[in-house]
Amino acid sequence: MTHGPESPAHAVQQRALAAGLMLVVLWGASFTIQKIAYNGLGPGGFVFGRALLMAVCALGLLALRGRFRWPQLSRPEWRNLLTLTAVGPVAHILMVTYGIHWSTPFSSSLILACGPVFTLLLMRFGHGARLHRHQVLGVALALAGVLVFMGDKLLGADWRAGGGDLLLLVAAALFSAYTVGISPLIVRHGGIDVTCWTMVLACPALMLATAVPAWHAPFATAGASTWVAFFWAVLVSAFMGWMLWGWINAVRGVARTAPLMYLIPPVAGLVAWLTVGETFGVQKIIGAVLALAGVAWAQWAPRR
Repeated sequence: MTHGPESPAHAVQQRALAAGLMLVVLWGASFTIQKIAYNGLGPGGFVFGRALLMAVCALGLLALRGRFRWPQLSRPEWRNLLTLTAVGPVAHILMVTYGIHWSTPFSSSLILACGPVFTLLLMRFGHGARLHRHQVLGVALALAGVLVFMGDKLLGADWRAGGGDLLLLVAAALFSAYTVGISPLIVRHGGIDVTCWTMVLACPALMLATAVPAWHAPFATAGASTWVAFFWAVLVSAFMGWMLWGWINAVRGVARTAPLMYLIPPVAGLVAWLTVGETFGVQKIIGAVLALAGVAWAQWAPRR
């Protein structure tokens, strides 16, 4: 029995899956690549350059879409947009950058992967949503896994790496708050436009916050590897990556695409082990497995 040619819809689904797997590898590797840029420019110099380049890219994309103008928002919508920009694209980016700089690639990727746990908690305590029993158990398991994962650093008084991990936990919570809060604006005005507006609005605040370290950053003498890492982290991983992720979600649906995010920490750990020699003790591996299992259970376990 012969099979007919592959349907166009199935072919698009397969391409979206392949793009998602490729993006997981790119994002996993980016945790190590970003640290190269941080070491060359300093985290403050990196954020300063990133804010400027992301704003330019956002304005260019708005121009291509014929939306090169200030959005027509009501006063409450403007207030929400500015507040959420301060929470997400400003505070979150600053904390993530310094957190990754102080911590390790695998630790950073694992802690940021726990973001859905904070989203569930925000929906429960901020919006009165009811959590099912499996969600409560998943949240508890994920938080216990993070404590086990971070335990060796905190007990060993490794305050730099431990402080970086704690900063990343706060950053993950802030991004969850941004995600929940920005959703109504995205529904009304479109995801691409709202994301571009936040990038543009965040630029002055980020450049002001990092002006002093950027003044001392060695932009003129930075090596080729630093600049390759910088443009990779900003253009490929951040800007193009999130635009591609939006297309993948649109094709495959969020429910089928989101589990791919759990592959990022293993990829980040493998890349860090191969390139910079990051090591993983038994306690760290157990904590990572517990944390990822808890996040997955909280999101995807079947309900009674």
